Amino acid sequence: MRFFSDNTASACPEILAALQSANHGLTRPYGEDEWTERLDRTFSAFFGREVRAFAVGTGTAANALSLATVSPPYGAIFAHQKAHIATDECGAPGFFTGGAQLMLLPGDHGRIAPQTFAAALAAPQDVHTVQPAVVSLTQPTESGTVYPAAELAQIASAAHARGLKVHMDGARFANAVAFLGCHPADITWRVGIDVLSFGATKNGALGAEAVVFFDTGLVRDFELRRKRAGQLFSKSRYLAAQLLAYIDSGVWRRNAERTNRQAREIGRAAGTALLHPVEANEVFLALGIERRQALRAAGFEFYDSGVESAGEARFVVSWDQPADDVPALCAALARG
Repeated sequence: MRFFSDNTASACPEILAALQSANHGLTRPYGEDEWTERLDRTFSAFFGREVRAFAVGTGTAANALSLATVSPPYGAIFAHQKAHIATDECGAPGFFTGGAQLMLLPGDHGRIAPQTFAAALAAPQDVHTVQPAVVSLTQPTESGTVYPAAELAQIASAAHARGLKVHMDGARFANAVAFLGCHPADITWRVGIDVLSFGATKNGALGAEAVVFFDTGLVRDFELRRKRAGQLFSKSRYLAAQLLAYIDSGVWRRNAERTNRQAREIGRAAGTALLHPVEANEVFLALGIERRQALRAAGFEFYDSGVESAGEARFVVSWDQPADDVPALCAALARG
């Protein structure tokens, strides 16, 4: 019974059907095919305003290239201290920006509080320091929590007042929309997001992410950076077809609602062991080392979280989680 990560999941039927449908005949390469040319229209309808959308192969590429587009080499990128760009991307943001520095901020449950960001912006800057350039917000966070729209708007407003851009890492963006029950626009351009890393792979795609620009004036620089980074795919129809199917079929929401619901069931069963509110498809628990070992002996697979001595664990529900896995885990957790 595997709860390692939603990256371990299979590709959902809607994605495979779209790939099969696109897999015929000859078509123009490097984004000039009919599927890639539909991306802007489809994402514009999805977000309720004109956007530019570009397919890339990984979330790290989406994040690093987005940040390189909005930060100079001497820039400061504000982010939570547990953000994926800080802990899991092997220095990619610094590499692709040519030297920009991550300015990591604390915050309960994986979120940066607006007042914490405001205090960071108030720190003295001069020619000897990196210059504030962008704030990157993860939605949902690495702790499985979700920023409400009002907090996003506060942070974005403070950023824009100082001339900073606002990036959102939306590797599990669908889960945030499903949790809040909102329109995708409500937690992106309406609250001041300039560029979004839009994830699909974790929620059922075979391997496709998008970079979505709400500030379309940034696009030309991004296009060149994407090519230079090896992320302009020659057979781009296969990435585009996945993203189109992911949105058009509504599977993005169906999968996210299912995984969110199952994660909440696990959280309720965990009781006092729960470390963070369950607002997406990740559950973090303080189990202790012995209890962790007992769960593994019973057949449950999951990642440790934090330092070994803390005895913490992370459980992630995937879109294709077998039906019996979650009730079995809930029963095991309820037994203590």
